[in-house]
Amino acid sequence: MEIINFTPLSALAGGALIGLSAAFLMWSQGRVAGISGIVGGLVQPVRGDLDWRWLFVIGLVLGGVLYRVLGIGPGVEHIQPVVSQGVLVLAGLLVGIGATIGAGCTSGHGICGLARRSPRSLVATLSFMGTAFVTVFVVRHLMGVAA
Repeated sequence: MEIINFTPLSALAGGALIGLSAAFLMWSQGRVAGISGIVGGLVQPVRGDLDWRWLFVIGLVLGGVLYRVLGIGPGVEHIQPVVSQGVLVLAGLLVGIGATIGAGCTSGHGICGLARRSPRSLVATLSFMGTAFVTVFVVRHLMGVAA
């Protein structure tokens, strides 16, 4: 097994920023930083509950764009998707459907829920991880899709 695109410093910085943003959102709005719930609130808006959601999503996208444009981290220019854009869109839709069925996503359950010692979030996170392991095995080894 070869680990490619291993960037521990940028991963550490990214993890710290995710934790800080989740803590700030909890402190300032009393909300859990679950991306699926935040985006879901934009799709089905509630009056007076949109500003912080837009700011969070814009900050999320802007952070990635700035990271890429500024070339801050080592190896950024070498990170390329190994599947087509269609597959990426399909995968994103499936993740969205799974997050809806699971009443939350990896960020909501995995980061915020586990930090709050929620048993429900532990079960959800274990389900997400187990499903990811099986999916990678099936796609790479049984279907032969290269990564």
